[in-house]
Amino acid sequence: MAQFYQGLLGWPMRKVEPGWVEIAPPDGGPGLSFQTEPLFTRPRWPSTRSEQQMMMHLDIEVNDLSSAVEHALALGATVTDFQPQDDVRVLFDPAGHPFCLFVRTGPGA
Repeated sequence: MAQFYQGLLGWPMRKVEPGWVEIAPPDGGPGLSFQTEPLFTRPRWPSTRSEQQMMMHLDIEVNDLSSAVEHALALGATVTDFQPQDDVRVLFDPAGHPFCLFVRTGPGA
C-alpha cells in the first residue's frame, strides 16, 4: 500500500522496516506511515452498520481531476460505484481503502 501512495503523491520512502513504511514530501513536513495488519478486512463504501467500516480516509487536492484519476488507476486504484459529488472522485486504493481526489472550487479556490 505504501508503494501505491508513494507513486500517487510522488513522495520518497523515509523509513522502511519489517511491517512498517513511512513516506514523506521530499522537502520535509508530515508524511504517511503504513503498518502491516495480518487480519485486515477490506472496508465497505459507503459504510453500513453490519460490515467493516473504513479505518481512514484521505482527501487529496489535485489540479486536474481527470488526469489525477487516470494516474491513480494506472497505479492500481479502482473507481467506486458511489460518487457523492461532481468535483470529487472516490476511489479504492489496492488494499480497498476509499480515498478522494478533489479540485477545490468556490471561495479560496
